[in-house]
Amino acid sequence: MSLPHAILTALLEKPSSGLELTRRFDRSIGYFWSATHQQIYRELGRLEGEGLIRALPAEQPARGQKKSYEVLPAGRAELARWTAASQDPKPQRDVLLLRLRAAAVVGTEGIEADLRRHLALHQKQLAEYREIEERDFGAGKDSVQDRLQYLVLRAGIDLETFWIHWLTQALEEFGTLPAREGQPGSG
Repeated sequence: MSLPHAILTALLEKPSSGLELTRRFDRSIGYFWSATHQQIYRELGRLEGEGLIRALPAEQPARGQKKSYEVLPAGRAELARWTAASQDPKPQRDVLLLRLRAAAVVGTEGIEADLRRHLALHQKQLAEYREIEERDFGAGKDSVQDRLQYLVLRAGIDLETFWIHWLTQALEEFGTLPAREGQPGSG
């Protein structure tokens, strides 16, 4: 149930329309919590119905004008309650790891190429995180908000670094496998 809390966080950072939220999810929040625009709009309606957010009054009423939302005191209280609550880590679920396990019994066709593709994607994501780090977290960024947001970015950098290291090792291991066609019992 974290999407409503991701939206409350984003709206506390800056009141926004659904479209603006969708763009912010694509640019920042989506690095660690993704949502489609349909999910965001549906959740905005639910949060508004529960009295946690409200649509800001329009400066000039106009048909088709986008609504901007802000968090109400009840929404801030809910986010504070959720933030303070203990939560257990979720077990790792990764399709690539499952496919690699399956390759041990059905063959490795296509796996090595996909490992290379994943490596390139993680290298690209790490480069993007490093750009954000350099652009947004230079000297003088010492507020509590800056420091906590940087911790989130560091988690992304460290995870991408882990995946790059692991994928590099996996590809090295693939280079030493007998029966390169990958069929069990072949050779």
